[in-house]
Amino acid sequence: MSTSLRSRKPLRSALGALLAALVPLLAAVLLSAPPASAAPVATTAPAAATASLTEVTNFGSNPSNLQMYLYVPDSVTAHPAVLVAVHYCTGSGPAMYSGTEYASLADRYGFIVIYPSVTRSSKCFDVSSPQALSRGGGSDPVGIKSMIDWVTRTYSADTGRIFATGISSGAMMTNVLLGDYPDVFAAGAAFAGVPFGCFATTDGSEWNSACANGTVTHTPQEWGDLVRGAYPGYSGPRPRMQLWHGTADATLQYPNFGEEIKQWTNVLGVSQTPSATDSPQSGWTRTRYGSTGDQAPVEAISLQGVGHNLMTTGMAARVLTFFGLDSTGPAPQPQPGGCRVAVTTNAWNTGLTASVTLTNTGTTAVNGWQLGFTLPSGQTISNGWGATYAPATGTVTATNATYNGTIAPGAGVTIGYQASHSGNAGSPTSFTLNGTACGVT
Repeated sequence: MSTSLRSRKPLRSALGALLAALVPLLAAVLLSAPPASAAPVATTAPAAATASLTEVTNFGSNPSNLQMYLYVPDSVTAHPAVLVAVHYCTGSGPAMYSGTEYASLADRYGFIVIYPSVTRSSKCFDVSSPQALSRGGGSDPVGIKSMIDWVTRTYSADTGRIFATGISSGAMMTNVLLGDYPDVFAAGAAFAGVPFGCFATTDGSEWNSACANGTVTHTPQEWGDLVRGAYPGYSGPRPRMQLWHGTADATLQYPNFGEEIKQWTNVLGVSQTPSATDSPQSGWTRTRYGSTGDQAPVEAISLQGVGHNLMTTGMAARVLTFFGLDSTGPAPQPQPGGCRVAVTTNAWNTGLTASVTLTNTGTTAVNGWQLGFTLPSGQTISNGWGATYAPATGTVTATNATYNGTIAPGAGVTIGYQASHSGNAGSPTSFTLNGTACGVT
């Protein structure tokens, strides 16, 4: 045997010993890792890091493969409100995050922002297919609803303060979301959109030229029926709507603005004649329907000479005013025993009205309140006053209006609702104020 071969023998021995030591380790690694072809394991995603835009995966049913981006401010409130901010065609969730003021406003007021993001090539949301225009039908609305459910579970979000806003395609999706899920959303704000159902197609196309050109018109009742048809049988409260449109919009023509007003005034059961008209800024005409305040059932802002790209600095703050989010959110919960509720019910064959008086028996003011209670079986709220009620059946949360959110020590507020019943016309028997049990008299 040559010298060169003899000199390699110790090296081979050393390599053999090394491989012998590595084989068990490699085997352990390979056995613990899933095969490359294995389907991903569904896991509960961790809560998003605060004060940064974070992508959340595995958030629930997502038939159209949307991405979910989330912004949670460092100052997030307990039981926060949730805003869904929906992007325009060719956009994305991160673009909506960086190009709008909602994240900075969330820093100020403590709510959470969801930024859905389309993955299909057009980067437009599906507002056309029969699946999208039906509650639980599939496509993008189902994925967005899953995002909301994930945030509600993860952050104990306030189910009575879920809102949607969007630009262009996102505005159209805002109309669709409020039609598909009226029991989820408290209000929406649509910038340069079209009515629910206007973009409907049956051939798989994402684009409806007749609607975009402003040539699709219906009566208010017909427009309203399209919305009501998305969730047949639903008789609970409907979300309020704020509409924005430029008179020079060449992409989604200005007549769509009037058709949206017709639709949502009909859905919300208010007159098409404005209760108030003003000009909050030069070139703007604002009309309010159903009431004159900042949170009217329908608010519409027309921008003279403005095109499709209408959203500018300061408009997001006006959206928050309409939503009622331009405050720091609920106050600290009252101390146990710090509230008392008196309720009276007047019933007839299949309906009833209830008057509920909430009294703050604590020693500090309540600034922002939610009154929780459970309706007797078979009762469904059809409308209410003094508060926003959601959902319409079962365990209900009544959230204060802007004018009665503060209850001084010893003071009270009276709210009420109308409901249908199937034989049991009784009153709720227990109440909670911001999660704390109240005495009932």
